[in-house]
Amino acid sequence: MSSSASFVAFCCVLLRFVAFCCGFSLKAYEELGERKLWEVQHESAVPAAGFDKALEYFSSPKADAIRAPKSVDLGYSMANYFISSSHNTYLTGDQLFSDSSTDGYKNVLLRGCRCVEIDVWDGEEDSSSDSSSDNEPPLKPVAHVKTGLRERLKSKIKETAEKKSPAKPPSKSPPGETASSAGQTPSRCRSNSSRVEPRVLHGYTATKEIPFRAACEAIRDYSFVASDLPVIISLEVHTSHEQQEIMVEIMESTWKGMLVDLPDDVGDNTSLPVPNDLRNKILIKVKYTPTEAQKPGAGSGKAGEAQHEGSPEGTEEPAKKSKIIAALSKLGVYTRSYHFKDFLQPEAAIPTHIFSLSEGALMEVHEKDPKGLFGHNRQFMMRAYPKGTRVSSSNLDPILFWRRGVQVVALNWQRWDKGTMLNEAMFAGYGGWVLKPAPFRSHISSDKGAALQKTPSVPTTAFSAIDLSITFYAGQDIPLPKDEKEKSFDPYVKCELHVESEPLPGGEGTKAKDGELKKKTKTASAGTNPDFKGETLAWSNISGVLPEMAFVRFKVMDNDKIGRDDFAAWACVRLDRLQPGFRIVHLFGPNGAKTKGILLIKVDKRFRVS
Repeated sequence: MSSSASFVAFCCVLLRFVAFCCGFSLKAYEELGERKLWEVQHESAVPAAGFDKALEYFSSPKADAIRAPKSVDLGYSMANYFISSSHNTYLTGDQLFSDSSTDGYKNVLLRGCRCVEIDVWDGEEDSSSDSSSDNEPPLKPVAHVKTGLRERLKSKIKETAEKKSPAKPPSKSPPGETASSAGQTPSRCRSNSSRVEPRVLHGYTATKEIPFRAACEAIRDYSFVASDLPVIISLEVHTSHEQQEIMVEIMESTWKGMLVDLPDDVGDNTSLPVPNDLRNKILIKVKYTPTEAQKPGAGSGKAGEAQHEGSPEGTEEPAKKSKIIAALSKLGVYTRSYHFKDFLQPEAAIPTHIFSLSEGALMEVHEKDPKGLFGHNRQFMMRAYPKGTRVSSSNLDPILFWRRGVQVVALNWQRWDKGTMLNEAMFAGYGGWVLKPAPFRSHISSDKGAALQKTPSVPTTAFSAIDLSITFYAGQDIPLPKDEKEKSFDPYVKCELHVESEPLPGGEGTKAKDGELKKKTKTASAGTNPDFKGETLAWSNISGVLPEMAFVRFKVMDNDKIGRDDFAAWACVRLDRLQPGFRIVHLFGPNGAKTKGILLIKVDKRFRVS
């Protein structure tokens, strides 16, 4: 059957509602549908204006189930937005053995991601590196041999032991100067093709590596193709000072004219800017290093991440050599990374600080101090990232963290699962920056000269109870699961409502039971153009819903009579953008790519102030 005939056949199962829309009786429409199908098959030309009108509507953007995005007010400070973010962007698969590629940066940036991660390590040398023993040859990259993982772990233990032993006194140079500015840079660090440059990889794993320079070039080439809104580079730095100097040189040359401008009066009281003033700009998130005149920062730990405890309090220790050089640290103008202790630490009041916590650590903070966490995130930046045990590149549930006000929820874009589907629905059409709902903001817009004012209270009208019903009529061109044949493809639709009931932001909320959230249709007859016969799935009186952060997710599955049901296609829609009435749902494939597949549904939804 031709594609035109397929579409007509698809429409012919919608007799009830198309008859209603076009003003036909059901019997008249049955005759008209059969007649139009005959026309397409025999290339006849019998007038049928009503039917053509229905086809025109369902073929147009007007029928899309997702409402077009509204214009975003970009006049609030950065902390008032959710930002589409990626974790370990360079990886192409799992977190232990997969390849690394610059395509990781290309793919997510073209899809609207606005925060990418770079894990930077010292480049490989022919002679011993600073982190290697004089009696031991330099480590081979784990990317080259499977045994490298064992060697890296052995090296890490050795490195930790060396840190505990007395270190050689650092060479003296004027305050604020790096080794290179004091004339001590080895020849291999000069700008030439033979020098060793930093590399990007997932440390202490068997993943492969890419050059740091190549990652920067990919970011330069693709950052502002899909969106002109600012891009944040989350740096996780594991390099020597010498290699950090090269990092700075590469970033400043590769991103010349793209790096955010350094304010004349930058300091601890510098305010966060508004995204509208940062169009086509790159911001660097990196651990902050105080100058000699300032007190020590938030503590030691993995650069750019909050994973290790700081130095014991109440004891005086010799000044430690900073892990991040001043030239690199100063690039973190509006995104200074600090080690998190609690919300009373001095750094928590610096407008440009950002705390970065794993999902587990962040939820522990929420359990101990939910109001403190939510209050902090109304005014200041925070980043959440997947826990280390997610080696398959699975994802956290971003809704849990958006509901706590976390702006930067980093996801593994290597895998399309619930987390990345929800992320797609949150940011679709918005260029990677979404304004938080009013209860989550710290300030009103600064547009038109309005003075910044604190939100006086949390509007309870933001939360609603919802009654939602979705009627499934038909599907067209549903993509087949891998190795599946059309005649044995028995599709059904799983439909899940993603909400979290909370009386107030930061309060103790609960999730509805799975039985209240997940529903599915009956299995349709075999084929890629199924007839779901007008089956309705409904949810009643789901309370505590914030429409801007609640979602409905569709998954088309193949009813496999033996074994696990195969996944065919999906779509995800934010509830405030789900349009009522008769609608077309456009489907994505399991790899996140758009397909020709569609579902035809009818949506009835009603919000009530709870």
